Amino acid sequence: MSDRYTHGHHESVLRSHLWRTPENSASFLLAHLGPGLSLLDVGCGPGNITSGLAERLVGGSVVGVDRSEEVIARAREQYPSTPQRDVSFRVGDVYQLDLPDESFDVVYAHQVLQHLVRPIDGLTEMRRVLRPGGLLAVRDADFGGFVWAPRNPLLDRWLDLYHQLTRRNGAEADAGRMLKGWVRAAGFQDLTVTSSTWTYESDGERAWWGGLWSERLLHSDIAQQCLEYGLATTFELEAISNAFLEWSIQPDGAFLVLHGEVVARR
Repeated sequence: MSDRYTHGHHESVLRSHLWRTPENSASFLLAHLGPGLSLLDVGCGPGNITSGLAERLVGGSVVGVDRSEEVIARAREQYPSTPQRDVSFRVGDVYQLDLPDESFDVVYAHQVLQHLVRPIDGLTEMRRVLRPGGLLAVRDADFGGFVWAPRNPLLDRWLDLYHQLTRRNGAEADAGRMLKGWVRAAGFQDLTVTSSTWTYESDGERAWWGGLWSERLLHSDIAQQCLEYGLATTFELEAISNAFLEWSIQPDGAFLVLHGEVVARR
């Protein structure tokens, strides 16, 4: 089975990607960074985290790799290299990186392994391009650990449907809890395992999170694939979409998004 990106690149997906920063998506890595290091960002998407990391590596360099030509073109346009930010972007395959052995001090992958059919193979390739003593840093959501209030059976159905869809694509929605085992299986032994959350609870946060999931369930590849595989009907997707909007206006609403994190030395 080949990889099929469950989310696709609809605007509602990219809006989520562009919200991410080194602070909210790579805090477990930041203390390990310093001037002059070379870093590879695997699955860099539109490049905003990549650029932010490059600004922290004074005298160093950062390369962002993604398989989507569309998002790489966007990253190149939005984040050109400057004297304060040595960053470049290229189209690439996580299983066959067109990069020399032992060429980076740090390899970072955020929300990537959960979408791979062969996550251990991807990690093995990341290990190949790390220098001896180099650092791997991976972070993935764990959908099975997501919790929210108020309770709503339609949101329960959303979570079950998402698990069905990712399994159909050969991916792992609960990747956060799997990272330790995958990293060890790829040949790393010196590991530090942590977890963190994104929390959406203020009026603005609920409107943003509920709105983007409401859109994804109608217009993104998630919707298209659910219909293609016969996992849901248009009527059901519309009902779940509306449930996210209803949740977003609840004053007591909160949504906690769990992530697993691993840093490991080669």
